[in-house]
Amino acid sequence: MKTLIALILAAFAASAVADGGSRLTAPNNPKWKAECGSCHLAYPPQLLTADNWRSLMGGLDRHFGANATLTPQENTEILAYLERYSASSPAHSATTLRISDTPWFRREHREVAAKLWTQAAVKSRSNCAACHTAAERGNWSESSIRLPGGQRWKDRD
Repeated sequence: MKTLIALILAAFAASAVADGGSRLTAPNNPKWKAECGSCHLAYPPQLLTADNWRSLMGGLDRHFGANATLTPQENTEILAYLERYSASSPAHSATTLRISDTPWFRREHREVAAKLWTQAAVKSRSNCAACHTAAERGNWSESSIRLPGGQRWKDRD
C-alpha cells in the first residue's frame, strides 16, 4: 500500500514538473487571450472565483476605469471559459474583484518589498509580467521571476 501511495505521489510530482511547476494552467482560449490580453496580461482563470469572474464580466463598461465592453457573444464565451477554470477557494475571492486583493495573492507576495510595487518598471500589483517574465506563456514558476534590474527572485538579498 505504501508503494502505491508513493507511486501516485511521484506521478503528481512529475506532472507538476512537466508543466513548468505552474499551477496556473488552463487550455488556451483564443478569444480570452485576444480580448483580455489586448490591454493587459490575460490573467489565468484560477486567480479568481466564478462569482468574481461573473461580477467582473458583468461590469466591463466600467472595468477599473475603462470601458472594456464586449459583444454579448464574446462575453458569454469568455465568461464560460473563466467560470469553467476558475478557483473554488475563498482565498481567490476579493470583493474589489482585484486579483491583488485576494488572500492568495497577498500570501504569495508577502515577501515583496513595498518599494518594488511603485518602481517605474512595475508601476502596480496588477503588472504581473513586470516580474513574471514568462507569464504570457503560462509559466508562473519562481525560476522565471526577474526583479527590475534583472535580479532573479531566488538570488535576492
